[in-house]
Amino acid sequence: MRLAILSDIHGNLPALETVIAELEDEQIDHFLCLGDVAAGGPQPGETLDRVKALGWPAIMGNTDDWLLTPQIKEQTTRFGQYCQDIDLWCAQQISEEQKVFIRSFQASALIPLSPQHILLAYHGSPRSYRERILDITSEAELDAIFGETPATILVGGHTHAQLWRRYRDKLILNPGSVGMAMDRVSPLDAIRNPPWAEYAILTIEGKHLSVDLRRTPFDPQRLRAISLERGMPHADWANNEWDLE
Repeated sequence: MRLAILSDIHGNLPALETVIAELEDEQIDHFLCLGDVAAGGPQPGETLDRVKALGWPAIMGNTDDWLLTPQIKEQTTRFGQYCQDIDLWCAQQISEEQKVFIRSFQASALIPLSPQHILLAYHGSPRSYRERILDITSEAELDAIFGETPATILVGGHTHAQLWRRYRDKLILNPGSVGMAMDRVSPLDAIRNPPWAEYAILTIEGKHLSVDLRRTPFDPQRLRAISLERGMPHADWANNEWDLE
């Protein structure tokens, strides 16, 4: 059994299409989307339609929920203000039908994979799509987050950083971000976006389990052109966040 795990596409359809094309050469049995599908990029509606057409189960991310009921807040940094402006524009680009699709996303999901393994899928954590699970998160914190879950494989996104971590008798995975990979998790004003799409493939063969964390290059210049064509706010600023060197 092979499962492809994608997260944090953020309206970057060129990156998503690159990953889909790459997966066509793999023998993938199931697909899972961990949320944050549309906000933040120049093709929010088209990206939602692509995920819907593929029939992948999807988890609700924080920006997915925000698109349904935008909450405008006073921002204290340019980064925060520009991101909010882009997300509000994205909310204005999606249709009522596409909002219905977002509402179908699950908060979390328990998925049996084999007699030995159950997968728990979430966006940030099982208790909050905004919570971040990092390599430095303490085991005491992880105990509070996961409680007595029967799952042996714990998969989430949100941080835009790939993660493979042992936790007691379990495995924590983060496939990274398809559409907005980051070279670090903080500080925000120092983060750069490397020009690749991240995802993961989980393989179970009998009692054997393996994980392939992948990075595949896509064309950020195509993303730049689309963002300018569509009139996405702060397109030049967003495009300059990509590390093209």
